[in-house]
Amino acid sequence: MTASPTPPAALSVRQVLTLERVLAGEPEVVAGADRLDRPVRWVHVAEAPDVGVMLSGGEMVLTTGVLLVGDEAKQAEYIRSLHRAEAAAVVLGLGRAFPAPPRAMCRTAERCGLPLVVLHRPFPFAQLTEEVQSRLVRHKFAAVSLSETVRTALTALITAGAPLQRLLDEIARHSGCPVVVTNLAHRVLATAGERPAVDDVLRDWERIARQAGASEGDGWIRAELGGRGERWGRIVLCGHRGERAAGRLLADRAAEALVLHRLLGGAAHGWEEQSARSLLTDLVAGAVPARQLLPRARAAGLPVGRRTFVPLVVRDGDPARLESTLRLLGLPGLAAALADGAAAVLLSLARDQDATALTEHFAARLRQETRTAVVAAADARTDWDDVPAGLREARHVADAVAGSPAALDLPAVVRLRDVHLRGLIRLLRDDPQVQSFAERELDGLLGAGDDALLAVLRTYLATGRNKSRTAQLHHVSRPALYRRLEAIQTRLGVDLDDFEQAASVHIALLAHDAQHR
Repeated sequence: MTASPTPPAALSVRQVLTLERVLAGEPEVVAGADRLDRPVRWVHVAEAPDVGVMLSGGEMVLTTGVLLVGDEAKQAEYIRSLHRAEAAAVVLGLGRAFPAPPRAMCRTAERCGLPLVVLHRPFPFAQLTEEVQSRLVRHKFAAVSLSETVRTALTALITAGAPLQRLLDEIARHSGCPVVVTNLAHRVLATAGERPAVDDVLRDWERIARQAGASEGDGWIRAELGGRGERWGRIVLCGHRGERAAGRLLADRAAEALVLHRLLGGAAHGWEEQSARSLLTDLVAGAVPARQLLPRARAAGLPVGRRTFVPLVVRDGDPARLESTLRLLGLPGLAAALADGAAAVLLSLARDQDATALTEHFAARLRQETRTAVVAAADARTDWDDVPAGLREARHVADAVAGSPAALDLPAVVRLRDVHLRGLIRLLRDDPQVQSFAERELDGLLGAGDDALLAVLRTYLATGRNKSRTAQLHHVSRPALYRRLEAIQTRLGVDLDDFEQAASVHIALLAHDAQHR
């Protein structure tokens, strides 16, 4: 990134006019009253008619106008030259030269939009110069000090390997306002700040973001994110109430840190995926009411008005591949990794679209690319408040079939009705009596720690006690399988040809697997 420009002054024309020393001169704004928020970079005392050529912009010019008396053309040109030099304002001390505000200067200043202030009482310009210059120096020092404090804090976090959210929390702490990171399409990637304030910002984010992109009024300060000649996002301070110079510096330091974090992080998941993961994880957890997460979903680019939502959880699904498949099929939705090798997908479909058919199409396409992927789905929801329950149901279905030897024989989209006993056992897995039952039934194998025999038993029961299929899956001969089954029956003290005993062992094994997965 290129170095940040020198920050603007921390005093506006309006603020200068409220200083105690200035008020003693009884200031009156006679032109350009709507431009008093211009920043004052410096104060310059000058009587020369051609003072404009000596200015570099942002100066408040103090004059008695003694060399302009009696020549309205010179008075008008004097104002125009200050306007061309981008002066912040001109202050005219009334006295022997001009006992009243000169009409030519007032008219020209109003047309140019240059604030013209007259002082009705004699006033030593040196006092005003000293007061403003000292304040400007103090403000600039405070801004630089803040800049270095923030830079040091953010660099320390990056060095320690802190996640993106930790950096944004630190930026929000210093700025005292919501902080939003977006991509170039205004899609929200991350936020920080007090939750109610952030939600207020996100509630109508698209409109707000475009307004903020057009101007930086009302404390909305943005800085571009990018490097090597390419922009890929921006950070926005939303409603910063401190000095503008400090806010500008803070935004620039934050942007530098975020670019460095992205370049050095080498994270497997981009910021877009992190944003989706945060939202979907919060929906699955259910700790925050779904209604409160609606602004985040809308700001993340998910259509939410009058939609049909299809909650999915994919086993062995890479989020990047899932996002790619969604884009390929033109399906609006979010995808993100969850724990234990699962990924959540939330489809947002128009009400007139066939949710079942599109879900099947998505799953079939995914199966073509990844044979091991298992897509678990809950029934479609038309109410956003029902989405968390749907995601938890899909997660339950995905967990119920995880590791099942018959997983490849399942339909492309697995639903609650497809998991049968396995799904019920998973719901009861934390019951102490179920845990005790599983330990008791499998004690002969668990005590010996023979995982190979457990694997054979698991496959044999999952395939409906099909010896040929079990031998094939374990790459052993039929006689070898028979010997292993005999060993299993001996250790457990059961007859696997007896349906009730086999069912009891099967339930115990399902409970054991559910508890230890």
